[in-house]
Order: sequence, then C-alpha cells, then structure tokens
Amino acid sequence: MLILLPPSEGKTPAAQGDPVDLDRLWRPELSAARNRVLSKLVAMCKRSSARSVADSLKVLGLSDGQRGEIARNAELLEAPAAPAVEVYTGVLYEALDAGTLGDAARAWLFESAVVFSGLWGVVRLGDRIPAYRCSVGVTLPAPVGGLTAYWKKGLAGFDPDGPVLDLRSGAYAAMWAAPAGSAALRVLHERTVGGVTKRSVVSHFNKATKGRLVRALAVEGTQPENVDELVTAMRDLKFTVEERPAAEGRPRQLDIVVAEL
Repeated sequence: MLILLPPSEGKTPAAQGDPVDLDRLWRPELSAARNRVLSKLVAMCKRSSARSVADSLKVLGLSDGQRGEIARNAELLEAPAAPAVEVYTGVLYEALDAGTLGDAARAWLFESAVVFSGLWGVVRLGDRIPAYRCSVGVTLPAPVGGLTAYWKKGLAGFDPDGPVLDLRSGAYAAMWAAPAGSAALRVLHERTVGGVTKRSVVSHFNKATKGRLVRALAVEGTQPENVDELVTAMRDLKFTVEERPAAEGRPRQLDIVVAEL
C-alpha cells in the first residue's frame, strides 16, 4: 500500500550532513523537474536588496518576521540534509513520532508513506532533504510558474501499485489525482453542544489523528491488498471509520470520527 502525506510548514534544519542529492531521492526520474524548482527558488532568494527580499516574502506568502526563511532558502544547495521524517515537524509528524518506532515499523513507514511537496514533488520519509520554505501554492518565475500545475504535469506518470490511502490536504491533493481504487480520508471531531451532536473538521484533531493512524499502521505492519482490507485493518486498530458516498470514478471517501472526551 501507499500512504500519501502532506508536508508541514514547520521544519527542523539538519545540524550537519551532506547536501541533498536529487538523484538519490525516490523516483529519480523527477530529478530534472526538482532541479528546475530548486534552482528558481534559490536564485530568487539569493537576491540581496531589501526590495528583492520583500518580493520573495510576498511570493512565498511569508511575513516580514520570516526573513530568515529567505536566507535559508538561498543556501539550499549547500545546506545539510536529513531524513524527511526528521525535517517535517508539524502536528501530524509529532503524533507519528517516528523516532520511537522499532526497526520493522520504521522500515514499513519508509516503504509505505510518501510526502507530496511543492519543492520536491514527492519523496519518501527516509529521503534526505534540507529544511526549506516553499508551499505548493507558490508561483515561481518562468519556466516553472505555479507549482500545483507544474507538479500535476510532472507527476502525470505516477502510478503506484496496491491500495492508496490519501491523507493529503486539498492543496497537495491537487498535485496528483488519486485513482478510483484508492481511499481519501478526513477526520471529524464529534462533540455534543446543548444536547445536539455535531461533527466538524478541526485542523489539530485532523492532523494529530492522521499521525496516530499512520503510526498504528506502521507498528502493525499492515499490508492490505485493497481498500476493504485497509478499512478492516483501521477498525481492528480501534479507529471509528465510516464511509461516505463517492462519485463514480473517484476515490472512496472515508471518515475517522474522533469523539470529544
């Protein structure tokens, strides 16, 4: 199976190590596409004038207090790289807590989970990358342009084997459309207000639950052959999984319901 993850805005730079080697990332046929994005991003962020920095902040959707991210991007070609699972440090990755997994679960994770990224396209969690700032909603100078459209074209040949569980947020899901034989999952927070039970998508619960789900699947070493077996595996792990109707030819739509304690 393959689990599709979003990146996190929060990233932890590696303290030491060799720079990223594009040819050693998963799916090396994307090296040329990755290099174009990386080169444009670095060139944009290397400009030293105050106006250029302000322009780069605007392009990347950053505030004036995040100027350090521009300086970090400018050094991406020389910056030390670390496994992606150590670089991404948002809520989902904190809940995943991959550093405390045993060897077998960690091997399963590195084989089964991949991250969609505005800079790298798609990478495995064991791939070594530097910390960066470049969301998929960014538009870089020509010939790259908008990263969503750029990667949608670049990933057109992406055709994974086995069932796919899509945990990406909407922006990253737009990079590549999961096939009909896959499942897209969201997390609903259930609470009772004035005697009425309500369900909603809450960012923190959504990300944390997805991280715990991936961890549980990794510890179990789950190897489903189809979505039905995947749903059974998640329920066996005590997740409350419900299915919503899906349009023909679209991924199956799954909900995990998290009740407020």
